[in-house]
Amino acid sequence: MRAVDIIQKKRDNNELSETEIEFLLNGYLSGNIPDYQMAAFLMAVYFNNMTKNELLKFTMLMRDSGDTIKFDEINRFLVDKHSTGGVGDKVTVILSPILSALGMGNVKLSGKGLGHTGGTIDKFESIQGFKFSTTKEELVKIANKTGIGLMGYSNKIVPLDKKLYSLRDVTATVPSIPLIASSIMSKKLAIYSDIIILDVKVGDGAFMKNLDQAKKLAERMMEIGKGAGRKIKVVLSNMDEPLGHAIGNGNEIIEAIEFLKGNCADDVKEVVYTIAGLALKEKGEISELCEAYEKIDKVIKNGSALQILAEFIGESGGNKELVNNYDLLPKAKYKMEIFSENAGYIKRIKTEKIGKAAMIIGAGRAKKGDEIDHSAGINIFKKVGEKISKNEKIAEIYYNDDKNINESKDMVLDAFELTKEKIEKPRAVLEIIE
Repeated sequence: MRAVDIIQKKRDNNELSETEIEFLLNGYLSGNIPDYQMAAFLMAVYFNNMTKNELLKFTMLMRDSGDTIKFDEINRFLVDKHSTGGVGDKVTVILSPILSALGMGNVKLSGKGLGHTGGTIDKFESIQGFKFSTTKEELVKIANKTGIGLMGYSNKIVPLDKKLYSLRDVTATVPSIPLIASSIMSKKLAIYSDIIILDVKVGDGAFMKNLDQAKKLAERMMEIGKGAGRKIKVVLSNMDEPLGHAIGNGNEIIEAIEFLKGNCADDVKEVVYTIAGLALKEKGEISELCEAYEKIDKVIKNGSALQILAEFIGESGGNKELVNNYDLLPKAKYKMEIFSENAGYIKRIKTEKIGKAAMIIGAGRAKKGDEIDHSAGINIFKKVGEKISKNEKIAEIYYNDDKNINESKDMVLDAFELTKEKIEKPRAVLEIIE
């Protein structure tokens, strides 16, 4: 068997056998198949897609390229929630303690942000002393105490994905839907859970720019999950405006804590309550999503979800008093207020532009390895559908280095698109696929 024959077969849009896929991936992981041949194969996939059988075999081999983790020691219904990435997406910080307070557990691998999208690791690491679990033993210990088990990505888990992604990044094959689906699902399948809930972001600030793209990705991931015998649900959520009001790491932690105190933005609430409701439904505690709202409201009103977040922060090396004292978070030296230059109704907020405005002041990474300024960020005070007056404050930028501050300000101003006609407030959850 030769790699060139497999590449030719995929180039000609013929289905590969499981043996051929295994030969290719094992050969690439071991170094016997060079980058240039794998790059040719990835480009053939980009143009010709993958069949259902090809994609399942490809993903399972990626999963099995490293360690897999099962949590027999955690006696809870386990939920693994994954977001495809967006601007202001602090859902995991909020959802994890809510799931725990509802008697479930949230165990998952979490990532760092890149480009205009944020990462859960960066948000929690804005807390002084906070350290993510690096071993299964650490994760199980904290999860048994708090119901929350978050671990950073390890070189021992799905190492083939890391190697393939680096190659995709330099060969213009990152946007391939089957390759995105296999990358995400190989990591989800490597960690055991009772249900996987995927939050696929759709819109200007997401990788999937339109609903059609997002549905195709969702369908491929559902296909993989079901083929692997796992329970999986998908939420398609709106990213045509930032989620909530805070963008940046420290200030997103504050917004998450405020949510657990009952002060929540409508769009964040819709996404969080939907995901928590899907978990409760799969567990068998409710039959309709609307039944979940009262249960979730209860754990927020009685303070149990907030207490669990405080305990998780404390068990992870941070100061649990943070939930009542935001001065324990890093503070930016400077604040710039931004005022609207026109009046009208907000038609849309160019979300990617807001994300990049935060990135260039240090809140995000332009490339892997860049340092994050955890105190930098942006708060927006108006959302799509709301009316604003000329010279009304629409945002604040928090920064320590004024190198890119004027460019950031211009990007924020340009992001707000106004209209004279009143428009409806958009839904945060666009569709649920079960």
